[in-house]
Order: sequence, then C-alpha cells, then structure tokens
Amino acid sequence: MPGTRKLGRTSDQRKAMLRAMVTFLLENGKIETTVTRAKEVAAMTEKMITLGKAGDLHSKRQVFSYVTKEAVAKKLFDEIAPNYAERKGGYTKIVRIGPRRGDAAEMAIIQLV
Repeated sequence: MPGTRKLGRTSDQRKAMLRAMVTFLLENGKIETTVTRAKEVAAMTEKMITLGKAGDLHSKRQVFSYVTKEAVAKKLFDEIAPNYAERKGGYTKIVRIGPRRGDAAEMAIIQLV
C-alpha cells in the first residue's frame, strides 16, 4: 500500500505527532523512537532540510507552517541547511537498537548526519 503509514492514529493526531518529532529532531539532532515512526520522521525531515536549502520566501513559509517552534525554523535556515549545501539528500540516519522492554517494539535512533 503506497503512501504514509497510519501509526495507529487519526490523521490530525498523526500530523501533530510528526510535526513535533521533526521539530525535536531539528532542535536536538537525534531522537529515540520506534523504527516505523523513525522512517516517517526521516522522510519529513529530509523535506524540511531540502526546503531550508532553497531558502526562498515560499520555502520559508512552508517550513514555518510545519515546524512548531519559530527558533527551530530559524536554526534550520541559518545553521542546519548550510551544512548540507553540497549534499543531495540523505540528511538523516536510522540506527536500530533492538526491542523495547515493555512491548518488544523495534526501537531505533534517528539522527542528523
């Protein structure tokens, strides 16, 4: 089935969770979460960094409408995007760290490269 994963949530809950996780990843550089969530967060983070590299008014408005903290969006344009100026994608890395103790869900660390 093509498209995004549902992650066991309604569409508005899922969008809010992904926005928060992408913002946190851009702010701190790494997150520990489940593998499926990490894959979704990676896809959206790649899009945000690509928009940050463009740096025009339209992409700034798109980023500011998605990222939940204004300071993080500024950091994306001023610090993060310039680091990836020569790179054509692959800004994130997912490292699997084994099952979670409570429910044995496969866990991973997603980090900016």
